[in-house]
Amino acid sequence: MKPIHQPVLLSEVLSELGVEQGSAVIDCTVGFGGHAIALYAAVSPGGRLLGIDQDPDALASARQRLPEAVVLRHGNFREVERIAGEEDFLPADAIVFDLGVSSAQIDRPERGFSFRADGPLDMRMDPTQSVSAQTVVNEWDAADLERIIREYGEERHARRVAQRIVEHRPILTTKELRSIVAGAVGSSPHMGHPARRTFQALRIAVNDELGALATALDAAARIVRPGGRVAVISFHSLEDRIVKRRFQNPPFEQTTKKPIQAPQAERERNPRARSAKLRVAIVLPQSQEA
Repeated sequence: MKPIHQPVLLSEVLSELGVEQGSAVIDCTVGFGGHAIALYAAVSPGGRLLGIDQDPDALASARQRLPEAVVLRHGNFREVERIAGEEDFLPADAIVFDLGVSSAQIDRPERGFSFRADGPLDMRMDPTQSVSAQTVVNEWDAADLERIIREYGEERHARRVAQRIVEHRPILTTKELRSIVAGAVGSSPHMGHPARRTFQALRIAVNDELGALATALDAAARIVRPGGRVAVISFHSLEDRIVKRRFQNPPFEQTTKKPIQAPQAERERNPRARSAKLRVAIVLPQSQEA
């Protein structure tokens, strides 16, 4: 039986963070526990690990895989400062973010993330939130749809896609949406499935992924001790651009000029690793900010 989740760039994260026994570490996207298991082993004995995730299913799975001493909290990582304070994790020695949607979420059609399987138009990482992909697709006006599809999906046919969506409302399933987008965009052997970019855009919008990331990085600058480190694994250029720009400014100092990417062996073993980029920054003391 294959593992439910393969953590990306695991050895690189551990090496770059350099966490030691006794450290207090926050995994802001604990998911199914892949990175968290290794992080807790690195800080034990005497260390502590706080895991945060907005997906209750992922938290339930992580709870089964992680030691009881690991603290798990349901929440969006944009709330990391408040949650860390409530759990007495201030200041932290290190914070990790593994962004995007997991293969376990994509593989469940009822979550609505994938254009490859038929399911409800959902795409909520946190099923308790009110706005779903169905809300966006059926209630947002054409101008707002065009904007997110162009900005978040980097889709050059964004206007046409938005117009077709409005014309075919109501749209209730991923299969319906996939067909509508494919008809608007057409196919290209070099661009992958024509619906991929629109589905990405909707997922980012539904979960406010870019806004949450910017908020969380600002929080990380405040709650990680001087000399501590922040690691972010991103999977598309929009996320990586936000991380790169934030890490170029105080109180951060990047450990490498270019992002770290998975070695070829990992890319072959785990397709999710092919687009992964790891950036790590040190939090400087106030006196060294410039």
